[in-house]
Amino acid sequence: MTPPGALPMLDFWFDFGSNYSYLSVMRIEQEAARHGVGIRWRPFLLGPIFRSFGWESSPFVRQKQKGDYAWKDMARQCRKHGLPWKQPTHFPRPAVLPLRIALVGAEQPWMGEFCRRTMAMNFAEDRGIDSPQAMHTLLVDMGLPAHRIIEEAVCDLNKLKLRRQTGSAAEKGIFGAPTFFAGDEMFWGNDRLDDALAFCRAAGSGSA
Repeated sequence: MTPPGALPMLDFWFDFGSNYSYLSVMRIEQEAARHGVGIRWRPFLLGPIFRSFGWESSPFVRQKQKGDYAWKDMARQCRKHGLPWKQPTHFPRPAVLPLRIALVGAEQPWMGEFCRRTMAMNFAEDRGIDSPQAMHTLLVDMGLPAHRIIEEAVCDLNKLKLRRQTGSAAEKGIFGAPTFFAGDEMFWGNDRLDDALAFCRAAGSGSA
């Protein structure tokens, strides 16, 4: 049970290279607040998950028909949610450095804004996100100590942490992004965000 005064917590597993994660990242804080639910940000690498299935890339790349549909669907969903959209010229974009930074910031007050800005670079501005220069500029623009954050992000301990977090995703049965957990209950896909938040609120789960 959730202690009095504590918010039920939803675990949010995402990758900055995932187009459907873009939709969830851009709206999850507002929607979670509306439901009275807290967020635990869980950045992870989707690539190793796909490779464990024998896939060398996203299924949207491997299957042309699925990819063509996904881009049309993304345009529709972005219109629905009032989000900017520009189909990336390179997909999926590498996102190792921003994911390492997200691990550093996962419990910091700047986490949500950092994730939204990074996603906007990828899916609204069609810009690369995996370079130290890009991340340094983004963090400075947020008024954050960019050099210190990047230094912590690329240290061996944090690199290992991201590998372990990706391993945890695999152990939990995560097969795509975004994925949400309300306690042990899994919800997959941006179109299940509202269901996940409603379930989390009703169950008061994830408070441990």
